[in-house]
Amino acid sequence: MAQSATHDRGAFGGTHSGTASGPGTRSRTHSWEPPVGYAAAGDRTGLELARMSLDGRLPEAPICGTLGFRLVGVEEGGAVFEGDPGEHLFNPMGTVHGGFLATLLDSALGTAVLTALPAGRAYTTAQLGVHLVRPVFATTPTLRCEGRTVHVGRTTATAEARVVGAEDGKLYAHGTTTCALFAVPGGV
Repeated sequence: MAQSATHDRGAFGGTHSGTASGPGTRSRTHSWEPPVGYAAAGDRTGLELARMSLDGRLPEAPICGTLGFRLVGVEEGGAVFEGDPGEHLFNPMGTVHGGFLATLLDSALGTAVLTALPAGRAYTTAQLGVHLVRPVFATTPTLRCEGRTVHVGRTTATAEARVVGAEDGKLYAHGTTTCALFAVPGGV
C-alpha cells in the first residue's frame, strides 16, 4: 500500500516532509450537529441557552467534540466543563498542548459569563489569561474546569476559572477573562 507524503513550506523556509499514514498510525473521527446561533434560539436569557445546550435542546459547540470536552453543569454566573486528555492532543514534547487547557478555560469562562446575560445579549472573549501549573499527559484522568463570573456590567464582564483533576482535585491550570458584551446579531 503506497503512503502519500506531505510537503509543507515552513515559516522559516525549510521543507517538512511526512507520511500521511504509517506503522502505528492512529486516527480520530468525530461528528457534530450544525451550530445554532443564539438569535435562532429565540428570546432567552443566557442561563436558559446554557441549560438548553446542557440538556441537548441546542447542539453543543463543535469545538467540544473536536477536543474532547463537554458542558456538565450550569447555574447563574457559573459553568462546569469536563475534558479527557489523550495523545491526540500532544505537543512535540509528549505532553498535552497548553491550547487544550486554554480552550477548556475559555469555554468555562465564556459560558459562566453567558449564564449571567439577559435575553438579547451575547459575549466574545476580549482577553484571556492562562496560567499552566502542572503538565497534562495522555494518562491524566478527566479534568474538570469550573468558571465563575466576577463582574458583569453593561459592556464588559470578567470571570475566573480553575482546571483540576476531577478525581483528585489537583490544580492543573487557572485563568481569567474579560469579555465584550453586545446585542445578539440578528436578535429578536
